[in-house]
Amino acid sequence: MLTNLYLVRHAHSIYTPDELERPLSERGFADAQTVTKLLKKENIEFVYSSPYKRAIQTIEGLANAIDKEVQIENDFKERVLAEKPVEDFRMAITKVWKDDDFSWSGGESNRIAQKRGSRAILQVLERHKGKNIVVGTHGNIMVLIMNYFDHTYGFDFWQALEMPDIYKCSFNGKKLINVQRIWKK
Repeated sequence: MLTNLYLVRHAHSIYTPDELERPLSERGFADAQTVTKLLKKENIEFVYSSPYKRAIQTIEGLANAIDKEVQIENDFKERVLAEKPVEDFRMAITKVWKDDDFSWSGGESNRIAQKRGSRAILQVLERHKGKNIVVGTHGNIMVLIMNYFDHTYGFDFWQALEMPDIYKCSFNGKKLINVQRIWKK
């Protein structure tokens, strides 16, 4: 009995310093409609999301279409890179991916963020065995979760993600047995 998690990286958003309330852009809303169309065919039974507005907005069309409530899970929020905006994002993100235990002031290391995200995924897997579940989340935490189950998913994979992006992760119990990209524009 397989459990399928559909990990959905949020669509394009309008930058604001307020992580929690950052909304989707016009392009993001258009892409969220495509997310809904793609996932409506997948017999989704549960819908989870990060508490961040852009993640919720990316999957709420699906939740409405299949008459399911979006269940908010704080541990699916994006990793905190640093307490304050960093001067050189590329350098800052590269450094945390090179050293799993390194963190910038006020930020989460890969190891800490991965522990948080994978713990939440393991709870979802336990709670909904044999079901199809959507998880609306963010690029870094999504790849850290995937990396927990298969170390081939790392920094290079994260860099190649689109916004949005969808990966169907099939589990036998708590063992990841297959990953399939679902996102097609």
